[in-house]
Amino acid sequence: MAGRTPITKRKRVRYAVIGQGYISQVAVLPAFAHARRNSELAALFSDDPEKLRKLGRRYGVADTFGYEDFEKGLQEARIDALYIALPNDMHRAYTERAAKAGVHVLCEKPMAISVADCEAMTRATEAAGVHLMIAYRLHFQKGNLKAVEIVKSGRLGQPRFFSSDFSMQVKDKDNVRLQRARGGGPLHDLGIYCINAARYLFRAEPEEVVAFSARSKDRRFREVDEMTSAVLRFPGERLATFTCSFGAADTATYRLVGSDGDLCLESAYEYAEGMEMTVTVKGKQRKQSFAKTDQFAPELLHFSDCVLGGKEPRPSAREGTADVRVIEALLESARTRKPVSLRTVAPAARPEPKQAIRRPAIEEPELVKATPPSGGS
Repeated sequence: MAGRTPITKRKRVRYAVIGQGYISQVAVLPAFAHARRNSELAALFSDDPEKLRKLGRRYGVADTFGYEDFEKGLQEARIDALYIALPNDMHRAYTERAAKAGVHVLCEKPMAISVADCEAMTRATEAAGVHLMIAYRLHFQKGNLKAVEIVKSGRLGQPRFFSSDFSMQVKDKDNVRLQRARGGGPLHDLGIYCINAARYLFRAEPEEVVAFSARSKDRRFREVDEMTSAVLRFPGERLATFTCSFGAADTATYRLVGSDGDLCLESAYEYAEGMEMTVTVKGKQRKQSFAKTDQFAPELLHFSDCVLGGKEPRPSAREGTADVRVIEALLESARTRKPVSLRTVAPAARPEPKQAIRRPAIEEPELVKATPPSGGS
């Protein structure tokens, strides 16, 4: 990449997106239109030539490559940052390869399928001197950050317990979410949201966890559990409970109950619809609505600012590792049917209300050989 203008002297970060599945097509690629201030979609990687041809034409991207030309493509397209929208089991390899090529990485969550992989990704990016950010879109979303603000203000008194449900019907039998080897299962895909929310609302790390998993005779769940219910014990004798499922009707709700009141956020983890918050304090109830917005452009805007300004991105690799650490413990607990203790670790930086970035909602584009997890068109 010799002869290029140094990235710190340019106004835009040149991105490649690798993986052109559902989330990439419905959210990541369209988000660049709302992140033009500092972000530019410059290349696409896929193993499907038809996707590359049609998506490249739709988004005006001339540089498209197969996975076999990864390093070559990064160099030819003069890429600064890579957005990884691949199956979970591929996150580590492509983070390490991008880092070796001197390219910054914005990686979808979960960061990886094991703590060992997360730590390897961190080492690789630190050794290469490139940034690694994990794509926790809700760390920039107004509704969830408003919940953080209310809990921190003390309006609810002392936070005592958290409960959450996140479920969907994964009807596409070929979806990677149903493949154990790809890092599938409801904990990695849905439970991570509940874990992350409990951690940022309690502003603490769990000390002990217990989990129970279940699966019906449905052939979809031959490799992964249908559902998992968990209890997390936090310092200060606080508890968080949640259930995540791939075989139930759509839900995405959490409630935080304090000594003086409670907060409930409906559609808390969704990106394709608005949210509604209900706060009840000493019998008085107040509702607030949050319109649907583009939750992916804020990630690009923040990460590009960090790359251009040489700042550490938030949420960091430490945040991604923290959630995978809890998932590993929950999987062990479900397997052994025993509680699992977690060692004390230094916390990652918590999401703060000032991180909110609002961009207009995206109109869902026509999909190219991709289907939603529900199996619809």
